[in-house]
Amino acid sequence: MARNFRNSYSMAVIKYAVEVKPRSWFQDLAYNFFKNNQMSLVWSQLADIHTPPIVTSDFVYLRLIGDRSIQEKDFGRIQIDRIKEMKKLARNFKGDSNEGNLSKVRYSIVAANNHYAGFGPGTVNIFRQLLGLEEVKWGDEYISKDDLVKDDDSSMNKRVVKTKQTSLSDFLK
Repeated sequence: MARNFRNSYSMAVIKYAVEVKPRSWFQDLAYNFFKNNQMSLVWSQLADIHTPPIVTSDFVYLRLIGDRSIQEKDFGRIQIDRIKEMKKLARNFKGDSNEGNLSKVRYSIVAANNHYAGFGPGTVNIFRQLLGLEEVKWGDEYISKDDLVKDDDSSMNKRVVKTKQTSLSDFLK
């Protein structure tokens, strides 16, 4: 007996995010191409490249990439204080962005590698807090939201350094 599976699954929607690094792509011609094809221009933050926060689809993908100055043996805790930079980035996600139309954005992906600040999951947690989202806690130590509203970078840095992930299961709790 044949069965109709049409209603038992939904059609998968494929989304594309394109990361460009040549500055020559940061112009209306490229932005319009991405918009017309519903492709997200990845907002990359590298040492020497900061992609303009232009919204080109119904999702935003932010990549916080480091400059490889942090050695692998030092991964697992925040090594570089990037809070000022992340505060500037977080403003793009609050209210109406002056560069794009966030009202059409349905979801966002924020990814950070360990080279950005020393601890990718901790970096994303700080960014979540800057957006007013609940942090993901692991272990006994985490960054409190109160620490982020202080403008004294040295006291924030001391608190941030305590964040350490011991295993993937700690992060997923």
